[in-house]
Amino acid sequence: MKIIAKTSNKDIATVYIAEMPNGEPVEFVESVQPPIPRDKKWVLIISTLYGCPVGCPFCDAGHYYHGKISRDDLIAQIDFLISNRFPNRVVPVPKFKIQFARMGEPAFNDNILEVLELLPSLYDAPGLLPTLSTVAPAGTDSFFDRLLKIKKELYSEKFQLQFSIHSTDVEKRDWLIPIKKWDFPKIAEYGQAFYERRGRKITLNFALAKDVPLEPRVLEKHFSPEKFLIKITPVNPTCKASANRISSYIIPEIVDYELIDDLRARGYEVILSIGELEENHIGSNCGQFVTNYMREKIPVEGGYSYTVERLNS
Repeated sequence: MKIIAKTSNKDIATVYIAEMPNGEPVEFVESVQPPIPRDKKWVLIISTLYGCPVGCPFCDAGHYYHGKISRDDLIAQIDFLISNRFPNRVVPVPKFKIQFARMGEPAFNDNILEVLELLPSLYDAPGLLPTLSTVAPAGTDSFFDRLLKIKKELYSEKFQLQFSIHSTDVEKRDWLIPIKKWDFPKIAEYGQAFYERRGRKITLNFALAKDVPLEPRVLEKHFSPEKFLIKITPVNPTCKASANRISSYIIPEIVDYELIDDLRARGYEVILSIGELEENHIGSNCGQFVTNYMREKIPVEGGYSYTVERLNS
């Protein structure tokens, strides 16, 4: 793996672009969550595929798809970030998240499961919290069956599973996630099996766009507030979101929403996850955003604006 470029704000995040042994580029990220210091919470976000075959209309990672990242190259991303800060591979951070969420749908890559099995033996990291974000593609049942087994054997109460749903309306959800995928009853059934009472609730994520329905009564029909929580995020200012004229329902300057009040009144824990606006300009919250920007050089309002540092290492 050869690091070829990076962009960063040292107080928030650094995005690395690497050329892998097969010549393909990948992006991966290390970040913090101000005002929480890095020695309390540290987040790594790695890529799982070369591009992505899903093609969500607001995600830059769907520009192309060139296959799965190998087990060793998944680990190489993680190991680079860890060894940069902790050369002895002892990570004394009480909340240390590794998110399989930068670019690519993880359920399409069984190599992730091998990485999850190996992580506890590769690093001394008592605070390790693996996080997997998925749209739950149809035909990936074997991946999720094995994931459930690994979670129960190795991570028990320390694993964060997120289903990216984006709308409760079937047609809108199909437009935003244009592949065959699990329906709500199947997600609910799996989530109930995955949940452990002393562990984390299953996250239902909505990157909520304008004029896209999120009906609390539909969620209530399928998902128990005791086992599922709702995370609502803005639609990030990506190249594809701009091209497809998809704008965010969530406005960073606004924190009060009637929709969120309704969900909480029904018993749901709701996370309004806006994050740092600077992340949009660094490109740290948008899959493959920086790589696409380097290629296209097309500015996006509210989006990437940092200088990319090209490296020769």
